[in-house]
Amino acid sequence: MASATLASRNGLPVAPNPEVPARARRRILSAAYKLRILCEADGCPQGQLGALLRREGLYSSQLATWHRQRQEGTLTALAPRRRGRPPTVSAGATALAAAQAENERLTRQLAAAEAIIDIQKKVSSLLALTLPSGEPVRKP
Repeated sequence: MASATLASRNGLPVAPNPEVPARARRRILSAAYKLRILCEADGCPQGQLGALLRREGLYSSQLATWHRQRQEGTLTALAPRRRGRPPTVSAGATALAAAQAENERLTRQLAAAEAIIDIQKKVSSLLALTLPSGEPVRKP
């Protein structure tokens, strides 16, 4: 390690160590893959399960977890889940969504009221029931 430090100080390029990965990356296994491995594990003869796990690079605890999830009957439980806290919705976004829903409701209500007024105008003109401008409307 000291020679690599000295080499970089002298301006010489330092080759990375091939045995150490640059960055560890978590594997994401699909639900179809998990189900395929579970079916293979169920069909393994006595003593061959370890060979399957070594071939696939899995641990027996993963297999046990997948068995339990399959028995619960939730295929979605086998799918990878997002890690960390669920995203929070701000109060402003909630208020905006409520205001937009209210606006849409009022727009539909206004369109219905305008349609009714148009129909009333047409009926009035067909029946020639125009009121003089000075007379108040009487209700029977």
